[in-house]
Amino acid sequence: MKLYYKPGACSLASHIILNELGAPFDLEKVDTANGRTENGADYSRISPNGYVPALQLDSGDIVTENPAILQLLGDRATVGSLVPVAGTMARIRLQEMLNFLSSELHKAFGPFFSGQDLTDDERANAEAGVTRRVKFIEATLAEKPYLLGDAFSVADAYAFVVLNWSNFVGIDTSQWPHVHEYLARVQDRPSVRKAMKAEGLIGDEAAA
Repeated sequence: MKLYYKPGACSLASHIILNELGAPFDLEKVDTANGRTENGADYSRISPNGYVPALQLDSGDIVTENPAILQLLGDRATVGSLVPVAGTMARIRLQEMLNFLSSELHKAFGPFFSGQDLTDDERANAEAGVTRRVKFIEATLAEKPYLLGDAFSVADAYAFVVLNWSNFVGIDTSQWPHVHEYLARVQDRPSVRKAMKAEGLIGDEAAA
């Protein structure tokens, strides 16, 4: 398998889950602004929408969109360890959460990564949008250590990546104590530290 990624982007979630699986895979960095991979390939021929992640399977098939990739990878793990069994209500709850993370929480950070300087009012509105979605995560984590219950799942990999963007856009997560503690706990997983180190997000000391 090969993961096409951009450092620190939502593709980091798939990178984390690939590490959780422990199976061999390749990485190829993408310059989404210029539409080229680090090997010079035209990324639009790999992912027509131009964004990451994209996962090339051993069969040659390309899968895009985080929720689809995360479930595909989770289904390759020990049964029930990263995704609930297909066809169960627990799996539906996972799909609910992945859709919320993708269409609500992830999207709420969009204004900060638009490439445009935000006015004070625009920043205030963007922060309010993030806060509204994070409050749901905070309430969820007040009742359980992970988004689906007692065990880490693919939803937690995705949530960690998006919530961690707060540190890059100047939003203090300590205002949400359960989220703040959750981020520290998830980052302590070896799979997470390994992925962050490989993408240049943390140094050797933090990855140890």
